[in-house]
Amino acid sequence: MALRTSNRIEQIVQSEIRAMSIECEKVKGINLAQGVCDTEVPLPVRAGAKNAIDEGINSYTRFDGIDELRIAISKKMKAYNGITADPETEIVVSSGSTGSFYCACLALLNPGDEVILFEPYYGYHVNTLLAAETVPVFVKLQPPQWSFDPKDLEKIISPRTKGILINTPANPSGKVFSRKELEFIADFAVRHDLFVFTDEIYEYFLYDGHKHISPASLPGMAERTITISGVSKTFSITGWRIGYSISDAKWAKMIGYINDLVYVCAPAPLQMGVAKGLLELKMEYYNELCLEYAVKRDKICSSLIKAGLSPYKPQGAYYVLADISNVPGKTSKEKAMFILSKTGVACVPDTAFFHKKIKPGLVRFCYAKKDHELDEACKRLEKLKSFI
Repeated sequence: MALRTSNRIEQIVQSEIRAMSIECEKVKGINLAQGVCDTEVPLPVRAGAKNAIDEGINSYTRFDGIDELRIAISKKMKAYNGITADPETEIVVSSGSTGSFYCACLALLNPGDEVILFEPYYGYHVNTLLAAETVPVFVKLQPPQWSFDPKDLEKIISPRTKGILINTPANPSGKVFSRKELEFIADFAVRHDLFVFTDEIYEYFLYDGHKHISPASLPGMAERTITISGVSKTFSITGWRIGYSISDAKWAKMIGYINDLVYVCAPAPLQMGVAKGLLELKMEYYNELCLEYAVKRDKICSSLIKAGLSPYKPQGAYYVLADISNVPGKTSKEKAMFILSKTGVACVPDTAFFHKKIKPGLVRFCYAKKDHELDEACKRLEKLKSFI
């Protein structure tokens, strides 16, 4: 019998986000495909990591993270999210929020279990579920507000359904789930005895008065919710890979065991840098972040309209989906490549965010860029009008 790859890998494809980033590099373009977040790293975060290296904090840490960081996360969760989390037993620091989600899936889900996702979804969520040999099932969010029909949830529940995933604010749609929507999902999860996995990595990127609500803060939800987040986006340290999960102690213990097996621990000095940032940066920092990114959002939406595209203005996060039905090309990928070829600006086709072909075609642009680079990207995109 010839050697071959595992069955699970056959279901997993390279992320279109990565693929478009590679295409962008080939033409030396401006990458609005990947959420790299290349804005300035706050001084306390940088200094905290540097000092930790100089002070010899470079060895393995406890598998669930250093004391300083778990305590800092606990304080932050109480103050901002309304969640009480014991830093000793209910917090697990991992290799990014994606690593936290992977560990939670391996610890709590069995092969064949179904997990409900809202689409458009973040592709890494789907591939992580597939890697854990679970089955993603989908409920569509309808533009322009990206709302869902509660009846659609009831239609897809089955004896194999074990969990539901919420991403708020959402990548790629920018949707911020309302309290009413989250209360319905909470009731649904209780009635069907489901785990609720949340990805709240964009929790500080909010516009137009929208508020972030953590599902675990709702009555009766703390025991069944695994809150996943991190500061890769808020501190512009996506390459540091520091994320965490918050859950009931009985789940956190198992998640921690898997984290130890897969990652051993997150990078020690970088954990310290994040801890310093969480403890020293005041709410003003996060408020200013919202204002800064609201300007970026409005700038790119304006340019997309001038380019002849139709953007869906996001409520949160730092991505915008745009209707590209009038762009030449038979598929969304061909249309994204057309935009890249004519403007030198990379975006991501909707095949990365939907499990079936949709109409009209959509692409995602990321505007987490330095101002001068975003300005240049917008200037180039506006020229697209002459080609469509």
